[in-house]
Amino acid sequence: MQKTPGFNPNRIFSNKEKRDIAWAILERYTGSKHEEFYPRILLTNFDYYLDQFTKLGDAKHSRGSAMAAAHSKKYGVSLINFNIGAPTAALIIETLSVVHPHAVLLLGMCGGLHRSLMVGDFIIPTAAIRGEGVSPHFMPPEVPALPTFKIQKYVSQKLVEKGLEYRTGVIHTTDYRFWEFSENFKQKLHTQRVIGIEMETAAVFTVGFVSKVPVGALLLVSDLPLRKDGIKKSGKSVFQKYTDLHLNIGIQAISEVDDKGDPIRHYKW
Repeated sequence: MQKTPGFNPNRIFSNKEKRDIAWAILERYTGSKHEEFYPRILLTNFDYYLDQFTKLGDAKHSRGSAMAAAHSKKYGVSLINFNIGAPTAALIIETLSVVHPHAVLLLGMCGGLHRSLMVGDFIIPTAAIRGEGVSPHFMPPEVPALPTFKIQKYVSQKLVEKGLEYRTGVIHTTDYRFWEFSENFKQKLHTQRVIGIEMETAAVFTVGFVSKVPVGALLLVSDLPLRKDGIKKSGKSVFQKYTDLHLNIGIQAISEVDDKGDPIRHYKW
């Protein structure tokens, strides 16, 4: 397991001006120097994950103007709470590209749409529908939002090792928060045959591809918004029962993926 940050001061970047701006944004928003980031990075939307990671990993914690970060020498992993939404997800992936991460894993939550799903289920997305507004700035609309296969494969292996079930399928990423009250939107989701819905995954996948950052996602079903009792009641119980497991799986997967899994990049760009 690598114990030191992956920053290489001698690495040559094709656009020095963009590199310097990205470093400045990363440091200002997270409160951490770019040299502090480890090459394996977890992303989250919740302070709870950050607090637990800091305790478990004996991690150095920082808070910037818009986000927060923690860096664990014990695990060789950094974690960033970038808050919420596709624009900030895209921004953090693009800025992280200049510290050359080996792997980035999103630990997100989603609404479960398939009738077989229950709160607390895990989903490993095979793709995401780009229903948000930021990814068209990076790729044409016909380009699918896909994760790095090797990361998803290794995350699935960790779940199997622990005897945990998971689902795979397509996630719909949207910036339309109150979609539950639009019959037209719900009909569109049914037509798309998506398994879940949330607000960041497509941006993470698309910008990761463009920025040459290996990215994956492990999503936790936090609610069942199409069921009458599923919109608001599950939030507190999810945090109590499932999020520690979610974080522990993420830590194990991201900290070992380069060492024990297949090479993430079996080809050259």
